[in-house]
Amino acid sequence: MTIAEIRSYIGGHAPIGSAAFDHVRPVDGKTIGRIVEAGPEGVEAAVKLASSTFQAHRKTPVHQRVAWLHTAATALSEHAEEIAALISEDVGKPIRSCRFEVRRGTEFLQGCAAALPQMNGDVLPLDSTATGVGHFGFTQRVPYGVIAGITPFNAPVNLLVQKLGPAIAAGNSIIVKPAPAGTRTALKLAQLFEEAGWPAGIFTVLTGDRPTANALVAHPLVRAVSFTGGAAGGDALARAAGAKKFVAELGSNAANIVMADADVGDAAKRIAAAAFEASGQQCISAQRVLVQEEILEQFLEQFTAAARAMKCGRPDDPATDVGPMVSKSAADRVMAMCADAIEHGASYALPPTQDNALVTPGIVCRVAPTARLWKEEAFGPIALVAPFHSVDEALRLANDSPFGLQGSVFTRNLGSAFRFVDDFDVGALWINEASRFRLDLYPFGGVKQSGVGREGIRYAIDELSQIKFVGMRP
Repeated sequence: MTIAEIRSYIGGHAPIGSAAFDHVRPVDGKTIGRIVEAGPEGVEAAVKLASSTFQAHRKTPVHQRVAWLHTAATALSEHAEEIAALISEDVGKPIRSCRFEVRRGTEFLQGCAAALPQMNGDVLPLDSTATGVGHFGFTQRVPYGVIAGITPFNAPVNLLVQKLGPAIAAGNSIIVKPAPAGTRTALKLAQLFEEAGWPAGIFTVLTGDRPTANALVAHPLVRAVSFTGGAAGGDALARAAGAKKFVAELGSNAANIVMADADVGDAAKRIAAAAFEASGQQCISAQRVLVQEEILEQFLEQFTAAARAMKCGRPDDPATDVGPMVSKSAADRVMAMCADAIEHGASYALPPTQDNALVTPGIVCRVAPTARLWKEEAFGPIALVAPFHSVDEALRLANDSPFGLQGSVFTRNLGSAFRFVDDFDVGALWINEASRFRLDLYPFGGVKQSGVGREGIRYAIDELSQIKFVGMRP
């Protein structure tokens, strides 16, 4: 059987490339394509086209950019089922979640179109100083030019449009280098949007892995980088990029705190969904579940029951809650982290099982702070449950991490809630929602090693544009 080559999309053309690697379907380990590494040749071609397209369209009025975003949203909606099936096959995500992701991507593009006309500058009171009297000043937002978007596998539509929509809204052109498992989805979107009327070169896709990503961010005509992925990858790309705008949404090890006054059943169900759906392969999946001592047994019983009720199986089954992870090697890594925790004295409340790339939900108790499962990001369907006595202890345990992306607290006590608001060291905090809950309207991003900058519709448009000041002496 002939294996198809998966090549870059650069204005409808693909550089030859040389090195290639297998694209493997998670559900059965079958090779379904060969991804061609774009490399420096592909990067140069993409940047050249993106730069010339930006120059040709840099004065495109707002109403035209709004129209582009609406046509993209329409194209995505019209091909929703095809794209959802592609995500499910390539990533292993349950089809029900894939359909939701495509709908969310459509709504995000529409949200960018709605927000763009509201992006205003400021008029500055220059006469607030004596030397400013008789002068007039204002600011406006201007594009960077060519943006590089480096996207992960786990949400190949959502995390791509989180960069694409704001970049186009701000007036840039964008080159996306997706993670290998998200490549076919990205290529499909580039093709659809160009067919819908986007200028060739305003959105291009490079195929490959780290060599292509490094070459792309380092290119001198790439003026800004937006990256979603692991902390180590973010560090490496930031060094390769050098002194340019770098927005990064990195790793996490999300803590979800359950106080004794919480609705225990509600918290257990919401945190179970946050921990195990999408096979735990989301940066804000619930990993560390901290429960006040007096309700620990009650919570653990209901949390385990909620996990057991989830259906694990094929991603193309609409009833599946937990599908395979992105690869067998990813599943092996998660199981090794669990084994390490057990070796450090932990025990299972619900032992995970592995069948190739499929890992069933696992709940681990009494995890030592020296264990990998406590210190690192699992990025799999595993949650650890640990007790605490006081708010101070809960905060100490929650903040005992190099990460700080998004966390959650379940409590009915307003005073306790605001104590966590003040002292829980995260970029975003939800009260009475689990850590995986996210809306695209609010600023999303982390502190510590969880990243720099913010996503979310208007916040991402801000990040991917620059402030230009204009002063006048009439």
